[in-house]
Amino acid sequence: QSGANDLQTEADRLVQMSICASLARKFPKVTIIGEEDLPPHDVAEELIEDGHCEEILKKPCPPQYTGIKEEELVIWVDPLDGTKEYTEGLLDHVTVLIGIAYGGKAIAGVINQPYYNYEAGADAVLGRTIWGVLGMGAFGFELTEAPAGKHIIVTTRSHSSPLVNDCITALNPDTVIRVGGAGNKVIQLIEGKASAYVFASPGCKKWDTCAPEAILHAVGGKITDIHGNSFHYNKEVKHMNSAGVLATLRNYDYYASRIPNTVKQSLVP
Repeated sequence: QSGANDLQTEADRLVQMSICASLARKFPKVTIIGEEDLPPHDVAEELIEDGHCEEILKKPCPPQYTGIKEEELVIWVDPLDGTKEYTEGLLDHVTVLIGIAYGGKAIAGVINQPYYNYEAGADAVLGRTIWGVLGMGAFGFELTEAPAGKHIIVTTRSHSSPLVNDCITALNPDTVIRVGGAGNKVIQLIEGKASAYVFASPGCKKWDTCAPEAILHAVGGKITDIHGNSFHYNKEVKHMNSAGVLATLRNYDYYASRIPNTVKQSLVP
């Protein structure tokens, strides 16, 4: 069954098959959790990626991760974050998210924007990959802080509700930006287009937040639920982030202190 809020496209399934099968072949002991429930079957060879990125391999592994065993890692995959926007042709909202967790904590992430620059003309390079590792930093974009003294909130475009809007009103924003996709929202923070990402609703899942969290934390930002609790990414954890999302690159405490108690009481972790 596939309602408007659960748009599962052929693109979702093919991308997930490609990512998960490629990772599983290279790292057979890793736990991989993807958004789509796919039956196990042989994946066509043309969907397997067996290359690697020389640029990344040149960098030293942060010392705290050199002793990790493969079976201790959990990889959270969202093959197409912003599916609804994708089906509506808002291609810049779309991201592919691959987050790596160790000890229940997001430690590395990849946000790929396959359609980045799609409106920039025929000569523009299409697509980009943003990635980061805790203790190493984040790459593939220009880290920029939002304008000082401005409260620019980025929130959901397609999952609004009275609670979502009440929470935003309480923050007294100068501007509210509504875009699709959790990956896209965190990009707004690290590129200085928004000062806080606020989503006072369940609906966001672990595969939505794992990769963006690692990248945001790698550059000194912070992401939690609406109560200020950290997210956990061990393989047994429930998939839903049922107490919403609050994220900032800077000034986290300012926004956290202004979340109304009525909103907190409505969202149970």
